Amino acid sequence: MTFDGLSFQWHWSPFSMAALALLCLGYSLTLWLLHRRDPQARPIKTSQLAWFISAVLLIALFFFTPIDTIARTQLFVAHMFQVVFLITFAAPCLLFACPDWLVQVVLQRTIPRTILKALTRPVVASIIFNAVFLLWHTPVFFDKALQYGNLYHVMLWSIFLTSLLNWWPLIGQERQLHQLSYPAKMLYAFLDGQPMDVYALIIVFGGVVIYPYNVPVQLNIGAYADQASAGALLLLPGIVDFVVMSPLFFRWLGQLEENARRNDERRQARREAQERAELLAAEEEELPLA
Repeated sequence: MTFDGLSFQWHWSPFSMAALALLCLGYSLTLWLLHRRDPQARPIKTSQLAWFISAVLLIALFFFTPIDTIARTQLFVAHMFQVVFLITFAAPCLLFACPDWLVQVVLQRTIPRTILKALTRPVVASIIFNAVFLLWHTPVFFDKALQYGNLYHVMLWSIFLTSLLNWWPLIGQERQLHQLSYPAKMLYAFLDGQPMDVYALIIVFGGVVIYPYNVPVQLNIGAYADQASAGALLLLPGIVDFVVMSPLFFRWLGQLEENARRNDERRQARREAQERAELLAAEEEELPLA
């Protein structure tokens, strides 16, 4: 089935179906078994289930619908649409779906804690994600991925999974791993998106077709316009970074105001204590004279 030259064929990738089934089975079984051992200390919130369902629906939407077929065969902008929504919306949904107690149980074991602590360090997480994203989008690797549907999905899954590490310093549940101040989080959110922004500017303003997709003639756009549109879409995560930085900035201001208030209260308390001590000393000096 086609519309304006676009193929609306559904792509049921066995690899991605198995990966998504494993994700759902692992999440549900782990939550159920751990919750059953201690229901009071390990509650399952409806909001967390809603976050997980949202993540699964987004993954299914971009892996199995005609969006995937168009992204692999006809439009580079459709591919970037896939990637941007997976890393910007599906990944945070999956992190929000994990209860604090679930992460704590995992981190009670030395090896998982050591590995997760190393991988979620802000610099390490950013380097891993950006390196995976940029490496897959070099023409030699990207062309190979387009030739094989399962390899294309391996690319998407690897970018999606590394984006979980990338989000962790900002919204990860276990704060004992890394304590970042609000200014540090804002700096991380800003610097982390710079490699993708540079890449986006290159494919928008480079003037060279790096990804020569077979764009349907019915759309009346060329391969370069398709590539430039994809680059413009890739700037969306940068906008999300600024959206994330805004509440962090106001929380930081609130923290500064709260610290200033507490300091004023401490100074006032010391002043009052000093005045009471001076008054008491004065009264003690007057007693012998009386």
